[in-house]
Amino acid sequence: MATFAYEALNSSGKPQKGTIEASTQEEAIQRIKGQGLYPSSIKEQAGKKGAAGAGGDKALKGDAVKLKRKRGKGGRVSTKMLTTFTRQLSTLQDAGLPLLRSLQILEAQQKPGKLKNVLIGVGEEVEGGASLSEAMSKFPKCFDHLYVKMINAGEIGGVLDIILQRLSEFMEKSQRLKRRIRGAMVYPIAVITIATIILSAIMIFIIPKFEEIFKDFGVALPALTMWLINTSRWFAGKVPGQTIPGVFLVLPAPVILFFGYKLIRMTGPGRAVTDWIFLHMPIFGPLVRKSVIARFTRTLGTLVSAGVPILEAIKITKETSGNHVFEKALQKVHDSIREGEGFAQPLRESKTCDAIVVNMIDVGEETGELDAMLMKIADNYDEEVDVAVASLVSLLQPLMVVVLGVFVGTIVIAMFLPLVKMISSLQGGGAV
Repeated sequence: MATFAYEALNSSGKPQKGTIEASTQEEAIQRIKGQGLYPSSIKEQAGKKGAAGAGGDKALKGDAVKLKRKRGKGGRVSTKMLTTFTRQLSTLQDAGLPLLRSLQILEAQQKPGKLKNVLIGVGEEVEGGASLSEAMSKFPKCFDHLYVKMINAGEIGGVLDIILQRLSEFMEKSQRLKRRIRGAMVYPIAVITIATIILSAIMIFIIPKFEEIFKDFGVALPALTMWLINTSRWFAGKVPGQTIPGVFLVLPAPVILFFGYKLIRMTGPGRAVTDWIFLHMPIFGPLVRKSVIARFTRTLGTLVSAGVPILEAIKITKETSGNHVFEKALQKVHDSIREGEGFAQPLRESKTCDAIVVNMIDVGEETGELDAMLMKIADNYDEEVDVAVASLVSLLQPLMVVVLGVFVGTIVIAMFLPLVKMISSLQGGGAV
């Protein structure tokens, strides 16, 4: 039997150290749990029990120092991991566990990475007497302004478990919405990428073969065929005076456009212009508008229901809306409420939302159920986004087939026109 040194938490959340004998590490963990403890680290020790215990304490201290070194400021954590953590913390708080103990349990079960490092830091801050929201505010790359404000409202109201549950539901629905929209883009992007590669290969390798055949027969080529051959030469870099083959401009074009778009979005005017364009695009515009409305109403409704003051809630919603046009509209709403006026009128004047949204918010203000009305709007627009995404996917599939058919058909016609002319000339020569 081997001896294992362990560090665990007891039922009151206090850390304990000790040693235990077991055949395997899994068996040691089960024995520790059987004593009513929650193991956070365990390590097999060599030598006798006393030596193992001393060595274990030393090793655990070394591990603790290593963890503190890793704490830092953390980094960006994936939304999926943060959502899972929020849901688990909500469950532990609902079960009545002390906050520090809950954080230590969740930190112990995390794999080494950014979230584990952040939770070490948050646990240390809470253990030092800081509130959970104060501790999380020191890690802004992981916990954004919206998250911290929600936690703060839960602490003030004494309903942290409920707020954590609402926050996890909010994050899950936001993630679902993003996945739907991104999923709708996968098909057209994949088709366009594959089609571009195939058409480039045809231009570089196939068309030149036909050009040689046409030269051998000495047939006068139609304008469409000449255009295709010239395009093929440009792709292959065979145009006189050409320094860069066209294929090296076409294939990296999407990457160049993507990074160019990112650079434009980094500027204030560029972001304002692109956001306006997105909202007014013929096909994608309505989808973008519905998704932004669903996001801002759910964010605002969640904050208001959590007890965050309305002005602070609108300010946070404005910062997290993700669209410059809606940010301006929400700023006008913020100024209007600060001056003692209502919510609905400035939103109506901005013309960013449908009339039904403004009217429902107006009713919510009058009845004192603004949070409930905002959540109903968000649920309704989530469903509309689902329908819009499904319709978009069903529309894109035949549209992509038509576009590809036009490209392929143009190539086929351009190649067959000279062949038809050759056959006609041969038949005429044979008749003579």
